[in-house]
Amino acid sequence: MNAPAPSTLPLAIFLMGPTASGKTALAIDLVKRLPCEIISVDSALVYRGMDIGTAKPDADELSEAPHRLIDICDPEEAYSAARFREDALREMAEISASGHIPLLVGGTMLYFRALEHGLSDLPEADKVLRVRLEQEAAQFGWEHMHRRLAELDPTSAARIHPNDPQRIQRALEVCELSGRAMSELQADQRGQTLPYKVVKLARAPKERAVLHQRIAERFHLMLEQGFEQEVRELLENRKLVPDLPSMRSVGYRQMLKYLLGEWDRETMIEKGIVATRQLAKRQLTWLRADSEVNWLDEERGDVLSQALKIIESNLI
Repeated sequence: MNAPAPSTLPLAIFLMGPTASGKTALAIDLVKRLPCEIISVDSALVYRGMDIGTAKPDADELSEAPHRLIDICDPEEAYSAARFREDALREMAEISASGHIPLLVGGTMLYFRALEHGLSDLPEADKVLRVRLEQEAAQFGWEHMHRRLAELDPTSAARIHPNDPQRIQRALEVCELSGRAMSELQADQRGQTLPYKVVKLARAPKERAVLHQRIAERFHLMLEQGFEQEVRELLENRKLVPDLPSMRSVGYRQMLKYLLGEWDRETMIEKGIVATRQLAKRQLTWLRADSEVNWLDEERGDVLSQALKIIESNLI
């Protein structure tokens, strides 16, 4: 059976961008103007109780524009790209069946890629191997682990930043468990196409200094809103440990080090802001590599008008 022509496919909108770029505000504005329903594409917003440190939309924002796939699991759980793809496809189908447009909003680029291109058949996580890799990293450092990955899988190493321990660990784990490079396994994926006509929008200020200022301001605002108390309560009520995926989220990882006595408060703030900047840089690198992205130019005026014009041109 032939695949449907692009013009017959239902529309889906990807609204992407680095952290602190204003994606949520724009998404809410789009919902007010178009028959859209929002699906969150964020690996931290899925967790209940992690509200302040994730800049989760507040009650007023959610009443204006409900978000699907937030608050769907506990911080003790692991949430994967494979589970996200399954969840997102289900929500997209439901939204499209109602005559509305799925609007996927977030900054977890791996989830966007998994949704659009599918997932390769990678081996499942191995707890014993992960502990050993973490012990080696504690002894030799993640830069050393990244160099090892570059020997085993140069393609993945080139794509993964040396300051991204979670992805370095996963790539090394796949190499050891499968005997093949993760990039090779990913290249073997077959036929997991997305049955939608996708319009990709990206919001980000052109000047890096502007984004850096927003990141710093937002981190300080989270502290004022009670971020420290939020993490204290998570530790006390849920007995979380630092190596859980939820606690590796940017901001939470740094706050944990402070609360566990490894860093003082000023170091935590400095490291938290730097880590968020590094995340934004990785997000922008992903986006710039995608030739299908339509960049919204804040310096050129109203980003909502720009977004509507791009979307409407794809409705024809």
